[in-house]
Amino acid sequence: MQTQVEQNGIVTLTHEGEALIKDSPLWNEDLRPTTTLEHHWTGYNFASLWIGMAICIPTYTMAAGLISIGMNWWQAILTIVLGNLIVLIPILLSSHAGTKFGIPYPVFARLWFGTRGAHIPSLARALVGAGWFGINCWFGGAALDALLSSFTSWGSIPGHLGIAFAIFLSLNVLIAYFGPEAIRVMEAWAAPILVIMALALLGWAFTSAGGFGPMLSAPSKFATTSDFLKIFFPALTGAVAFWATLALNIPDFCRYAKSQKAQIWGQTLSLPTTMGAFSFIGVAVASATVVIFGEAIWDPTILLAKFPPFVIFLGTIGIVLATLTTNIAANIVAPARAIENILPRKITFGMGAIITGLIAVLMQPWYLLENFGNYLFVWLGTYGALLGPIEGIAIADYWLVRRRKLALVDLYQRNSRYDYGNGFNSKAIYALLLGIGASLLGKVIPGMAFLWENAWFVGLFVSGFLYTYWMKEHESVISDQYYDSITRYQSSSQAQDRTAAGIAE
Repeated sequence: MQTQVEQNGIVTLTHEGEALIKDSPLWNEDLRPTTTLEHHWTGYNFASLWIGMAICIPTYTMAAGLISIGMNWWQAILTIVLGNLIVLIPILLSSHAGTKFGIPYPVFARLWFGTRGAHIPSLARALVGAGWFGINCWFGGAALDALLSSFTSWGSIPGHLGIAFAIFLSLNVLIAYFGPEAIRVMEAWAAPILVIMALALLGWAFTSAGGFGPMLSAPSKFATTSDFLKIFFPALTGAVAFWATLALNIPDFCRYAKSQKAQIWGQTLSLPTTMGAFSFIGVAVASATVVIFGEAIWDPTILLAKFPPFVIFLGTIGIVLATLTTNIAANIVAPARAIENILPRKITFGMGAIITGLIAVLMQPWYLLENFGNYLFVWLGTYGALLGPIEGIAIADYWLVRRRKLALVDLYQRNSRYDYGNGFNSKAIYALLLGIGASLLGKVIPGMAFLWENAWFVGLFVSGFLYTYWMKEHESVISDQYYDSITRYQSSSQAQDRTAAGIAE
């Protein structure tokens, strides 16, 4: 039986395939494969998605963390751009699967961890997403607190910052109910606004300070190349880990891509350029504040409070918009989907969004941001050690083991080839544990600290290699002949005829 259709490199279910699984406990309207008509995101949609996510306060302050530990401005920006060029590779590799098969991340994870084992990588991604959600809500809440304090007696209310944080977090959760399509629309109009506001901030700094001040001319604090490299590699891991989360769950968005070309060019042209440019704006503005105010101000909410009320109002709108576009796209969708995937027939995406908000509070974002050491090394470094091995397994499975061929219906059935007998693929679990363990050796064995400092890379390659070795010729891997037997290949003209006839693919 032909259960799936492939047209121009995009696979959807046939009516027969959908009938087999629509009553499965692993199926619901949020987790099902997308239809042909739902593949409509263009290159601009993906570019605006990344611009909206990358222009945020954590990006603005990331370079500050690198400069505070001894780098000069160009070393910091170079580290950030290089890290984003590196993480772009796994992002595009995972994007291919989402685009071709129209599946969200938790369903993609069933392919390599099993129908039950998928909860391991999806909840790991959810935990990190909830942490980032809390961090961004803390920044957004601080901006809201600054705005209210400037125009009212809000600052005299006990716990005013915590209340503003709760209000902003609730706003994020509320908007998340509208789902990915609303995110596409929001990012499309928000991206150009954010770019204009960022350039306006840069222009103010340059003209007010008569240049960017002493910080851009300050030398590196490292006396030797060796001293620099000791900081560079863990910093690079942190820069990679910054978007290692999206490298995993990017199928949540690419499942709507119009084509592989659209998602590849949209993401490639926007991610590294926006991260580099906005990080530079953060450095340049902070260096200008040394001249203007006599001190380097890295927190834009503190800087905002020094302006007249009208500028504070506009600036707060900018911070709130930047935080919303990042938080909803990058940090709510994945946790909500993962929580929904636990019981697809009972838990809705909205319930998952609410639970994400509660977890974010429990993770205490104010502690993670207490100093840049916590932010850069404790937070980014630690979850990089967790997500690197998962990413290695995902890429190895799709590209090396299965060679981009899978049976969609089996992802939604118990006792299928991707159930692995009991719902867990033990080989994926062992590869994950050994990948994490390889990095942890750098924490306990003297002279091997480089393993932990490069945890994301070490975990990715160790887990990816082991998984590929163990899964080669596995019974769950389908042959080219079997793939052809379940797949109907269709031309564009045939698809147009079917759409015109009112038949949904």
